[in-house]
Formats: sequence, structure tokens, C-alpha cells
Amino acid sequence: MSDEHTSDNRTSDKHTPEKCTSEPPGYLRLFKIREFRAVFLAHALSLLGVVVSEVALTVLVYGLTGSPLLSALTFALGMLPYLVGGTLLSGIADRYPPRRVLVVCDVVCAACAALMALPVTPVFGLLALRCVIAVVSPVFNGTRMATLADILGDGDLFVLGRSLLRIVSQSSVLVGFGLGGVLLTVVSPREALLITVGTFAASALFLRCGTQRRPARGGGGSALVKYSLGGARQVLGDRRIRALLLLLWAPPMFMVAPEALAAPYADQIGVGVAGVGLLMCALPVGTIAAELYAGSALSATTRARIALPLASFTLLPLTVYAVTPGLLWAMLALALAGAGSAYTLGVDRWFVDAVPQELRGRAMTVHTAGLMTIQGVGMALAGLAAEFFAVSTVVMASGVLGTVCCLVLAAEVRATHRTDDGGEEGKPANLRERVTESRDGADHHMTGG
Repeated sequence: MSDEHTSDNRTSDKHTPEKCTSEPPGYLRLFKIREFRAVFLAHALSLLGVVVSEVALTVLVYGLTGSPLLSALTFALGMLPYLVGGTLLSGIADRYPPRRVLVVCDVVCAACAALMALPVTPVFGLLALRCVIAVVSPVFNGTRMATLADILGDGDLFVLGRSLLRIVSQSSVLVGFGLGGVLLTVVSPREALLITVGTFAASALFLRCGTQRRPARGGGGSALVKYSLGGARQVLGDRRIRALLLLLWAPPMFMVAPEALAAPYADQIGVGVAGVGLLMCALPVGTIAAELYAGSALSATTRARIALPLASFTLLPLTVYAVTPGLLWAMLALALAGAGSAYTLGVDRWFVDAVPQELRGRAMTVHTAGLMTIQGVGMALAGLAAEFFAVSTVVMASGVLGTVCCLVLAAEVRATHRTDDGGEEGKPANLRERVTESRDGADHHMTGG
């Protein structure tokens, strides 16, 4: 009963999260909120399902075709359709009750995994089903981020909750694929896909039973695609939101270069296959350590103060590749670059503040889709550049170009702030205020799910 009461208060009183900034910082207070526990467990389970399915599908497709290209394509198909789902279907996140959207997305993914597990499903079917999951994923992730703000408020608790989910995702990079490989020594790839079915189904159950029914954020009688594209135009057309989105996207775009080129760089410096794994682990280790420290030891005010400096220089350590560093120095540079990703704790807060509630689901979906797409573009560009230049040169150039871009974007984010009468940075004059001013009192009530 006390958990439900706490959650209700945080949802109904928008000032409650602000009061939380005076509490001792840390992640443990999140787990006092019943709804967050359900979202956290659902996230962990669905993430486990995704990791298992990626490993199993790669092995399965290669076993059926013997083609390295088609095997690698299963990974690419996990990223490329994000742009489609994140733009054409983003309106689902606001048009329908969020709990219903989350549960249906999980059920769709579970059904796709079940069809993949059938022995009669051909390779083309496997790849097509992989695309369906990838199209659904940005809608699910965007709706979950918006729901997290409903549960935790749009203050510091939201920042910590978002950070914790991100830490779990980063941790899966370190251990997930290894565990997936071990699993496939015990069961066949199609049997492993049945585990994915179970994890998605369990995630749907946690979300259905563990979160409250809430009405849709927005209405609109227009067609879904038009509604979705209209929301994307509103998000990207607002100077403040656009600057924040680009600042959240730019560092990951350039940061994927050393990860995408880890194998050829290990070959360049002669450290072998073991070095590839160490190089790929260094960046997420730095990211996880820094986010845990920032979320646990720093106040919300401090995280906001250091956000722009961290964002500006998080890619600077990559410039050490100019001297073709050995394994240890390269790992240190990657860990430092990953640590700079703690800037997102400050920027996440500004982003959720800038977006009006009725646009929040579409904004979060666009954010998720853009992040995945821009990383795919970054990987492709890094690979293309490495065809003509030494890997160390490409990574160094990524650090230089990325730092320049981040400095420009940080200046743009700073320019979109306004100062209140007290001389402190306040909320920007953004889309949220314009929507509030122009709202005509239309009734957005929708049936909850």
C-alpha cells in the first residue's frame, strides 16, 4: 500500500521530484517505488531476451546459409529499422495508453521470437521477423522513457532511473554475449529463442500487473503516420529540443569508431584476439563506472553544472590514437571517453523539462530511433574511412571532429537557456511553454489500457 501511495504522489505532484534533489543522492531510493521495480525487472528481462536472440540468430543464420554476410546482417537489421519505427510509428507512444503500448509491443516481440523458433521458418523469415522486432523497439523504448517520467516525475528521480536502465544496458554488452555463447553449448539456437519468448512474455506480465493504467498523452484524429511525422517535426523544429537531441546523439556517433574498428586496430598493434575483447570492454566499463559515481555521489546541481564541459570533451581522449598507443594506453583512453558519457545525466533532465507532456512519447521515440541510427551511421563511416586510412588515424580523427561538433552543440544548448530573475539558470523558453500558452482547453481524455 505504501509503495502505491508513493507512486501516486510522484505522478500527481509535479513538484515532488524537485524535493528529491535535497535527499542524499543514490539509486537505491528508486526501488522504494513499486512501479519502478516493475519497469526495471521488465527492462532486464527484455534485454536478456534481445541478447539471447541476437546470439542465437547469428549462429542460426550462419548455420543455415554458411554466409558471413547474412550472419552479420542479423545484427544490422537490429539497428537499421529503428529509423522507420521511430519516425512513422512514434505517434503510437502518445496516441494510445502507455501501459497498453508497452504490453502489446512485448507481446509482438514474443510472437516474433516464437515464429523464429519454429523449425519451418526459413532464413528470409528469420530476417523479416528480426526487422519487425527492430521496428517495434523504438516505440517500446520511447514509451517506456515517457512512462518513466510519469512514474518518477520529470526531476532528479527520472534522471537516476534513466541512468540505471542505461547502466543495465551497458552491462549487457560486457556479459550478455558471453553468456549467450555459453548457452548455445547447451541448447540449439532455436531452443534458445524459446528463452527469448519467455523473457518478453514475462516483461509484458510485469508491466501489465506492476504499472498503473494511465490515459493517452495526446489525441488527434489524423492518420497515425501524419500524427507521428507531425510530432517529429515539432520536436526537431524546436531549437532547444533539437540542440539537446543532437548533443545526446553526437558523442555516441563518434564514440563507436574505436569499437567498430577494435579488431583491425588490435591487428595493427599486434595484440591478437584477446586484445579485441579488452578494447571493446574498456569503453562500457568507463561508462558504467562514471554513471554509477555521478548518480550515487553527485547532487543534481553538480551533475547539471558539469554536463556541458563533460559533453564537450568526452571524445578528446580518442586523440591519443594519433601516436598509435599500445593496448593499455588505448584501453585507458577508451575508459576515459566512456566516463565522459556521464554528461547524459544532466542533459536527460533538460530534455524532459523541454518537452511538453503531450509530445513526450513521440519525443522519446525520436530520441531512441535517432540514437540507434546515428550509431549505425558512425560505424559505417568509420569502416569506410578505415579502407583508406590507418585505423589509428580514423579513431584520432573521430576524436577531433567529434570534439569540435560537441563544442558547437554545447554552445547551442547554453544559448537556449534563459536566466530567471534570481540570476540562476531556469527552464528555457521552449516548446513546452509555447504549447501551454496556445492550449485551447481541448479535452484529451482517452480510455486507459
